[in-house]
Amino acid sequence: MRIVFALGVASALGLLGCGHRKPSAARPARSPGDVSSFASASNHTLIVTPDKALIGKVLTVNPAGRFVVLNFPVGHLPQLEQQLNVYRLGLKVGEVKVTGPQRDDNIVGDVTAGDVAVGDEVRDR
Repeated sequence: MRIVFALGVASALGLLGCGHRKPSAARPARSPGDVSSFASASNHTLIVTPDKALIGKVLTVNPAGRFVVLNFPVGHLPQLEQQLNVYRLGLKVGEVKVTGPQRDDNIVGDVTAGDVAVGDEVRDR
């Protein structure tokens, strides 16, 4: 009985979906503020520049030794002796100097200023 009911509902939905009116072939008029009409009206090409900022994350913190383990995307590691800023919720809370060693996409740095916590964001700018 359930199968018959399910098939009936599926058939009804299929018929309702196929029975709707098809839109006309003419395109709707565009408003003056429409972005697509602006882009097609001008002869300018859009140039997209990728952001080359170095952004990582604090994995672990050793407050007694004042060092942290940082994680970066594969292929985007900072250089040794590079100064990085530490941000928490968009606010700068400290600074880290990359000292090494490095393993895979993790690298160690010394805390030079401020307070650093696990999960903080590390950036070069």
